[in-house]
Amino acid sequence: MSATFKNAILFDPSLRINTLGSIVTEGGKIVEILKDKNADSGKIYDLAGQHLMPGFVDLHVHFREPGHEHKETIGTGTRAAAAGGFTTVCCMPNTNPVNDSSFVTQYIMEKAHQQGVVRVYPIGAISKNLEGNAMAGIHGMIQAGCVALSDDGKCVMNAYLVRKTLEYLKSYNVPLIEHCEDENLVGRGVMNEGLVSSQIGLRGIPHAAEDVIVSRDISLSEHTGGPLHLAHLSSRGAVESIAHAKARGLKVTGEVTPHHLLLTDESLRSYDTSFKMAPPLRTEADRRSLVAALQSGVIDCIATDHAPHSEEDKNTEFESAANGIVGLETAFSACYKLVLTGELTLERLVESLTTSPAKIFNFRDRGQLKVGMLADFTVIDLKKNWKVDSNQFFSKSRNTPFEGWDLKSQVTRTVVGGEEIFNIEKGICL
Repeated sequence: MSATFKNAILFDPSLRINTLGSIVTEGGKIVEILKDKNADSGKIYDLAGQHLMPGFVDLHVHFREPGHEHKETIGTGTRAAAAGGFTTVCCMPNTNPVNDSSFVTQYIMEKAHQQGVVRVYPIGAISKNLEGNAMAGIHGMIQAGCVALSDDGKCVMNAYLVRKTLEYLKSYNVPLIEHCEDENLVGRGVMNEGLVSSQIGLRGIPHAAEDVIVSRDISLSEHTGGPLHLAHLSSRGAVESIAHAKARGLKVTGEVTPHHLLLTDESLRSYDTSFKMAPPLRTEADRRSLVAALQSGVIDCIATDHAPHSEEDKNTEFESAANGIVGLETAFSACYKLVLTGELTLERLVESLTTSPAKIFNFRDRGQLKVGMLADFTVIDLKKNWKVDSNQFFSKSRNTPFEGWDLKSQVTRTVVGGEEIFNIEKGICL
């Protein structure tokens, strides 16, 4: 079936497209791009002058299935993704059982096929059961569909294991994703170590916990030639190390979350566990460094680290509360605040959600508005105002630090394979 998305502002910074026009799709792919023209072919979608962009790609989500379906399922997680404009998501392996074998990978792929409304790609574990000792079944997981390896939620403290995994992954051209927190330096810390932690009496986590692992893994990537992707960066020191690595031409990439771009440890003065995460929110100087690094390309992309938790996990003493927030449904609009303040350009924001993450995971058939690419689109009304109300989320969980925020710009439609799967007026379209 063919479809036409007309009367849209076609927006793709990677191809320098920013013009009114139409896109014609057929067989799930883009077959024609008409700049400065409208078309009428197949099913017609009139976008009324809203921005049509490549579908967003999130390299870092937690969908909790199998094992923790009370927090999120692949079904609810992909619906949350669709509502946030994400057409491709990559789910971390800290499930129960852990995705450390081809059998679990196949289960996730089957569930995604049955229940998912966007494209889902599993990320396999580096180590068996995320214990950081023995290498997981890497070959089988990649053959079954894993697009990267990570023990996210835990840092791989065994440097030898990181080295061997990077060597192994080099032949597959599949990245190792590191959760950069030295567990010995984290200790019993629950927030950034600094003035705020001292004043409110919570144990701190120093910048060095992140910085030393980033430096270690960059050295190992340089030694092995293996591709390294650094997850949810939070510190100025990490940014500096990545900048030096890129200047030397190393295969090192990095991501940053919306919450680390927008929030600081000052938010924790309320003791609200919605602001508790790993790595922790850091200082305003760190935040500014992250934004500048994203704008310059030192940090490659934005990833949500969507981490659903139950009310019981979050509504408890700060020290024992779970780390993480849900982020899929607020990601673009929250980050658009940085465009409004002039800290980030719209072009770089869109690129960091589309072309850049697609390139990191070798998704060559998406991330751009180009004939032959998958017809995966995000449609956004940049003028629309809305208030964050977690009770309206498609996610099962409500743990957001953006509750009650007034945001400008909203995803109004999401299209996967030329079919509308989300419409702001209709909800999920199946």
